[in-house]
Amino acid sequence: MSKFNNKKILPRYKLIAYFIVLVSIAVIGKAAYIGTVKRDYWMAVADRLKKDSVEVKPIRGNILSSDGQLMASSLPEFKLYMDFQAGGEHKDSLLVEKMDSICKGLHEIFPKRSAEQFRKDIEEGRAKKSRHWPIWKYRVDYNTYTRVASLPVFCLPPNKGGFHKEEFNARQHPFTSLASRTVGDLYGAKDSARFGLELSFDSVLRGESGKMQKQKVKRRFIGLMQKEAVDGSDIVTTIDVQMQDIAERAIIEELKEINGQVGVAIVMDVPTGDIKAIVNMTRCADGQFREIKNNAVSDLLEPGSVFKTASVMVALDDGKVDTTKLINTGGGIVDMHGAKMKDHNWHRGGYGTISLAKALEVSSNIGISRVIDEFYGKSPEKYIEGLHRIGIASDLEIPLFGATPPRIRMPKKNDKGQYVNWSKTALPWMSIGYETQIPPISVLTFYNAIANGGKMMRPRFVKQVIKDGEVVKNYDPVVLKPQICNSTTLSKVITMLEHVVSRGTGKAARSQLFSVAGKTGTAQISHGKAGYKSGGMKYLLSFVGFFPSNQPRYSCIVCIQKNGHPASGGMSAKVFHNISEGIMAKDLWLDVSDSKDSLSVLMPDVKNGNMLSAWFVLNHFGIETKTSWDGSYANGNPIWGRAEHKNNRIDMVETPKYGDELVPNVTGMGARDAVFLLEKRGLNVTLVGRGKVNSQSLPAGHKIKRGEVCILRMG
Repeated sequence: MSKFNNKKILPRYKLIAYFIVLVSIAVIGKAAYIGTVKRDYWMAVADRLKKDSVEVKPIRGNILSSDGQLMASSLPEFKLYMDFQAGGEHKDSLLVEKMDSICKGLHEIFPKRSAEQFRKDIEEGRAKKSRHWPIWKYRVDYNTYTRVASLPVFCLPPNKGGFHKEEFNARQHPFTSLASRTVGDLYGAKDSARFGLELSFDSVLRGESGKMQKQKVKRRFIGLMQKEAVDGSDIVTTIDVQMQDIAERAIIEELKEINGQVGVAIVMDVPTGDIKAIVNMTRCADGQFREIKNNAVSDLLEPGSVFKTASVMVALDDGKVDTTKLINTGGGIVDMHGAKMKDHNWHRGGYGTISLAKALEVSSNIGISRVIDEFYGKSPEKYIEGLHRIGIASDLEIPLFGATPPRIRMPKKNDKGQYVNWSKTALPWMSIGYETQIPPISVLTFYNAIANGGKMMRPRFVKQVIKDGEVVKNYDPVVLKPQICNSTTLSKVITMLEHVVSRGTGKAARSQLFSVAGKTGTAQISHGKAGYKSGGMKYLLSFVGFFPSNQPRYSCIVCIQKNGHPASGGMSAKVFHNISEGIMAKDLWLDVSDSKDSLSVLMPDVKNGNMLSAWFVLNHFGIETKTSWDGSYANGNPIWGRAEHKNNRIDMVETPKYGDELVPNVTGMGARDAVFLLEKRGLNVTLVGRGKVNSQSLPAGHKIKRGEVCILRMG
């Protein structure tokens, strides 16, 4: 017999079961009520308590030079705001009490606006009870942000004081405008790539955005990471900063001297095709030169006489002629199918009968065009096929926005065998660099192949992709054509190009220290349908070559656009000379012992100023140094200090820093460093004498006033 009384227990279980069912029905009913009738209310509450999927921006990768120096890097910048509803009445009364101090402090940080203007602006935002009122309309760096955050009220937590910031990853260029058109830039407001390598490698540099959910807990939003942001990778370019600087200075100096409008220079490493320097300078309305367009890869202009080398190579490689072939150039003017062909010395009677080698050496239009017309006049397509064979018509697939391949027209016939896009004058003029459109980088790539034993390399701008210090991708050199012509032709062409420089039109490119080979070019620039002479004569002056010609290391092209006479390829040859000698001098490494003699000062006198520059020079001369700082300063930020001699060592000591509103101590510095520090703070500087600074009229620590002049006495 069971010891449980079922008659008593079962009713109790039923009662409990009924109760559970009723509670469940109530819960389901309440849930349905909240999900339908009260849905909008609770969704509004949820929106106040959390923010779903807030984007977390990654840090954009760096762009580095070939030796690892920063050419573009992301640093934080901030926009500053005030929430006038935060902190309640207590904050509002404190703001009124400290208003004078706040406005005065803002004026000292941002001198362009007066304290009264800041007061008026803050009062306007306070009256509107704005929760996101801009304190300063421009972005500021971290140092400026911290100075503003130290002001009264602004130093309180955001939920009490109302001061808050919006952070951006701003793009900084330590070398300012150096290779700026190639390196590229971002749209500041959107943080998106505009042009250059920034745009071409945007997906690599940008990284991947993360996602964060913000949950409000006790009046504060706490971030709950849903997906971590993946920072962008770094790219290592082929650009050499020193070569870039040499090329840029040489171009600007010549443009100023001859009143040129546009200057282009490209330096290429012969065996790899690496672009070591690329300059694109345009004269702006204010007379200054800036990189407005990447002319080196996008300008489709008729190349002029630098194209004659390609014509000669095709004829030699096809076995049509030899360099000894004699050509009658007449008195410098001949009739070419009803049009007048002139040599540059036609007014002096021309060259008469000369060899093909001499024709290239002196850049005779008649000599080159007569040879090409004689052997290809009846089948011009064979000549065009030859140009494609030697690679000057190749699409280089340049990884820069706006880059364009060469445009060389191929003759076409109709059903009757008649040429439909060709005239009898097309071939002669094409052979000397007209009737074609070729960007400077394509011309250089062709000449680089000549220097490289006939092997044509694709121009390379980026060598590696690096992530967290590890190489994740290599961009190896690419061979476009293993051999552009046979070895006999190549040898003859190199000899002719050496003669162009040693005794022909390219003498301005010569160097007393090493051999040079190359070709000059002068071409009239067409104004489209208006022709060549509309609006005055405009010229493209070029020189392209390689050095040292016996063991080529670098090839280089220089193109200058200018209006009116004088105009000759020798102007560009002069720039080539300055670039080539600057590059070769850069690669000369001498030991300090080579300069020792009985009168040598083995421990040099080091001026106060930028110690990083002095440290770099001393170390490369093998002089022992000791520094008072640690870490890497690859981004180019200077360290200001002084040098002290200690036996056989030079100690370099960092000196105390002065704020932007105070006069620094520049005593003992050279003129360049002293003027830089003072003018950076808005002072006008007057130099008296030479040497290093002995005294300064405004003492160190003096508070700067607008328009003040500081007199530096040198000695």
